[in-house]
Amino acid sequence: MEKTQIMSDSSGLYVVVLAGGISHERDVSLRSGRRVADALTDAGHRVELRDPDAGLLPFLARERPDVVFPALHGSSGEDGSLLDLLRALEVPTVGSTGAAARQAWSKPVASSLIAEAGIAVPESIVLSHEAFRELGAASVLRVVRGALEGDLVVKPGSGGSAQGVTIVGDPNDLPRAMVEAFTYDEVAVVERRVVGTEIAVAVVDLGDGPRALVPVEIEPVDGVYGFQARYNAGETTFYAPSRLSDEISTAVSDAAMLAHRTLGLRDLSRVDFIVDDEGVPWFLEANVIPGLTETSLVPLAIEASQTNAAAVYNGLVHAAVARVS
Repeated sequence: MEKTQIMSDSSGLYVVVLAGGISHERDVSLRSGRRVADALTDAGHRVELRDPDAGLLPFLARERPDVVFPALHGSSGEDGSLLDLLRALEVPTVGSTGAAARQAWSKPVASSLIAEAGIAVPESIVLSHEAFRELGAASVLRVVRGALEGDLVVKPGSGGSAQGVTIVGDPNDLPRAMVEAFTYDEVAVVERRVVGTEIAVAVVDLGDGPRALVPVEIEPVDGVYGFQARYNAGETTFYAPSRLSDEISTAVSDAAMLAHRTLGLRDLSRVDFIVDDEGVPWFLEANVIPGLTETSLVPLAIEASQTNAAAVYNGLVHAAVARVS
C-alpha cells in the first residue's frame, strides 16, 4: 500500500461514529470512536459521535447521515444485531454485514468455518453453561482434562479484548477458569494452548478489493497478552512489521485473507494467530470491529504499511457510500 497523506475532503460527508455501548468493552470503544471521529473531522467530514442508546435509531431515521462508522466493540456492535438494523434503515455503514458479524462473533462457529477452509485451529471442547451444570462440573472437567493434553486456554464463546480468558497450566485451576469464562458468556471454549509468536493481521478494503497489511508481532512484557497488556502503554512490545521470515509472513497474511473471505467479512477486519515453532499459523479469532485506540494493532499495521489511519478511515467511509449509491 503506497504512502498516502490525508487531505481535507472537499466533498465532506455527514458521518455518525458509533462508540460506547453497554458491553464490557465500552471504555475501549469510546477511545476507538474518538480517534476515528477526530481523523474524519480532520479529513473535512462533519462528524457526530453517538452512543448506541434508545435514541439512536429514531435519530438515524430522522437525520439520515451519509454514512455510519461503527466503532463498537463487544456485543454492542459485533454480534450483528445493530448491523442488521442499520441495513434495515438503509443507512450506508462501514464494515461487515450482520450475518458475517454473527459468524465471527461466535468463536466456536468461526473456528469451525476456518478449520473447514484448511487453516489450523487449536483442538477444543465447547461447553454451554447449562450443560456444565447439568452434567456435573467435576465429571465434565475430568473428560476435558483427559481429552486435551498440556496447557489449556479457557475463554468465553464470544467477546474480545481477552476478557474472561485464562491460561491454565495447573489442572487444579481449571474450575476457576471456567467460572471466569462463564462470567462473560453462556458458552465457554476450552482449547489446547499453542505456544509460539502471537501475530495480528489487519485486512482492509477501500473499494478495490481486500488486502492484508503487514503482520504485527505482539510481545507482552509478562508473556500474556491480556486486557491490561492490550490497552496500557508499556505493557507490550509491538513489532510492525513482525520479525517473521518473509515466507512465514506471507503464509500468515494468506491465512488472514482466507479467514476474512471465509467468514464473509467486509471493509476492515483483524485476524489473530499464534505461529508455532514450525511456522504454522494457528487461527485464534477474527475481529469484525477491531480496536482503533492509540495502543491498538490495526493503526500500527496501517502505519507500517506506508499509509496512515486517517487516510484509511476516509477511504472506508467513501467506499461504504459508493457501495449503495
